[in-house]
Amino acid sequence: MRAGVLRTDEARFARLADFPFRARYVEVDGGRFGPLRMASIDEGARGADVALLLHGEPSWSYLYRKLIPQVTAAGFRAVAPDFIGFGRSDKLAERGAYSYDAHVGWLASLVEQLGLERVTLVCQDWGGPIGLRVLAQQPQRFRAVLAANTLLPNCEPPPRGVADWPGTVIENWVATANAATDLPVSAIIAGVCRNPPSAAALAAYDAPFPDARHKAAVLAFPGLIPIRPEMPGIAQNREVWAVLERFTRPFVTAFSDGDPTTAPWAEVFRARVPGAAGQPHAVIRDAGHFLQEEQGEALGEVLLELLRRAS
Repeated sequence: MRAGVLRTDEARFARLADFPFRARYVEVDGGRFGPLRMASIDEGARGADVALLLHGEPSWSYLYRKLIPQVTAAGFRAVAPDFIGFGRSDKLAERGAYSYDAHVGWLASLVEQLGLERVTLVCQDWGGPIGLRVLAQQPQRFRAVLAANTLLPNCEPPPRGVADWPGTVIENWVATANAATDLPVSAIIAGVCRNPPSAAALAAYDAPFPDARHKAAVLAFPGLIPIRPEMPGIAQNREVWAVLERFTRPFVTAFSDGDPTTAPWAEVFRARVPGAAGQPHAVIRDAGHFLQEEQGEALGEVLLELLRRAS
């Protein structure tokens, strides 16, 4: 591998629990680091409508293992990328090499290289800020959105934004990550679930990260959250909101009942996006932040209903 670029040994992904999916790869522009290999799961008929399944911090495409078979069994295509720095994608060793803009560019490149059309965007956690910016850049590719425990920070007062944003929890999380040299990935995931995942699942969440060197993206993501008006990302997010205020295609929220940090954003999405009007918005019961892990089948049913209507 080139200096500054790490790649997790494929052996760490062998025989993960309930995860028979092989990775497919595209190359994206890593700037001074050269081309980077970006992984995704890509299952189902190539000519079918697409569910683009975006993970967040500190997970990877393993998070969607329960939804992918539901999507493909119903005749749709499931594409679940690993953001650069996560899962089976290449990892930059420098925390400072990551930026919000870079993640948006890498995802946009993957979408273009795979030629994805007739897409339903499924976004949770950082999947929202990254995925919705790609949608705003290329709205013609997208037929619908399913927003689940996500956000699009804008540092605006209600009703355009969330009151008292970002709040103590997010402030503390940003400060903790900024001061850390390592983070316990599976423990973070378990800590914001109502029902602790199995030991096998937790081991799978740790699989991409054999040591702290591989966790630069995990450490960087919290500090990239635009929590102040002057931070990178706020101006771009406000531009995305302007696009969403003209988005008339179906926009469904499916937030869990156990994630107070993101919960207020569901109301903002429903109020500001025209396509959210009259939609069958859902509350996913008995789940924390990672609702795909705890209630993947329930979220999958919401997604299938949306896919059928959007197609």
